[in-house]
Amino acid sequence: MSLESEIKKRRTFAIISHPDAGKTTLTEKFLLYGGAINLAGSVKGKKTAKHAVSDWMEIEKERGISVTSSVLQFNYEGYCINILDTPGHEDFSEDTYRTLMAADSAVMVIDASKGVEKQTIKLFKVCVMRHIPIFTFINKMDREANDPFELLDEIESVLGISTCPINWPIGCGKEFKGVYDRKEKNVSLFKAAMNGQKEVDTEIVDASDEAVLKDRIGDAFYDKLQEDIELLDGASAEFDQEMVSAGDLTPVFFGSALTNFGVQTFLEHFLSMTTSPLPRKSDQGIIDPFTEDFSAFVFKIQANMNKAHRDRIAFMRICSGKFEAGMEANHVQGGKKIRLSSHSR
Repeated sequence: MSLESEIKKRRTFAIISHPDAGKTTLTEKFLLYGGAINLAGSVKGKKTAKHAVSDWMEIEKERGISVTSSVLQFNYEGYCINILDTPGHEDFSEDTYRTLMAADSAVMVIDASKGVEKQTIKLFKVCVMRHIPIFTFINKMDREANDPFELLDEIESVLGISTCPINWPIGCGKEFKGVYDRKEKNVSLFKAAMNGQKEVDTEIVDASDEAVLKDRIGDAFYDKLQEDIELLDGASAEFDQEMVSAGDLTPVFFGSALTNFGVQTFLEHFLSMTTSPLPRKSDQGIIDPFTEDFSAFVFKIQANMNKAHRDRIAFMRICSGKFEAGMEANHVQGGKKIRLSSHSR
């Protein structure tokens, strides 16, 4: 496969959120769909639980939180996807700020019952400064949630970015019935996949089939959905790919990462709305990703990953060319040649 085709199939994005919004859980489900893992772990701090792949440090396993950024890679539908799972807690936010330098886009996870929170605002501002596309996943719809119109209004008023719902929830909590796809005009009925499994036998109903849809979700939810659709079509912003790419419009999706509902739909839409790596600015000018000359920058250095060794690993974002183990590169800051002897990806 040529260098150009390899570059075109790559996607690199960061996942940002306030603590406990479900960011690492969503990451696990992405890995599940990509076949990188067979069973999604838990981010709860319990010794008996299977821990999240991205939470590899002992403190993360014990407390059930992410304290350092993790870089994870998987393949899906011909794409090579790199996920930068970042810490949500503000005590470790400096690590997140550095990691966002390496991302081409960002997925913002919002707790449906809490809306836009403090740390989300901080991380969002960093994304805006870099003008990167932002995609919103409103999580935990299987629990009691705020009104979806209020959630959209909060995103627009607090964060200052326009929203475009790609799908729309029907109910929430114990009354969560599923989501309506605005483009396909059908309803995916809610069914949970528990215990970390991928398989979700989602039933899809044509929204124009009034009798069947009423039978599945009930008359009251059907009438409410019709009102919401009419309001959305008349008042919400239309999808505009150029605005999304410029970071001026965020596509919004609703679902539940824990029960694996809406995750695959979000992933497929996300891949269709994002681009391969774009040119990067440097002191030497613009770097074209399709240039054969190798260039990269280190965005993070992690030390003491193994207790048995005095180890240190550098996380590097490749901007152009192809990395090969043992290759010689020019270290710009040090003004000398160095040999890149080993790599993990």
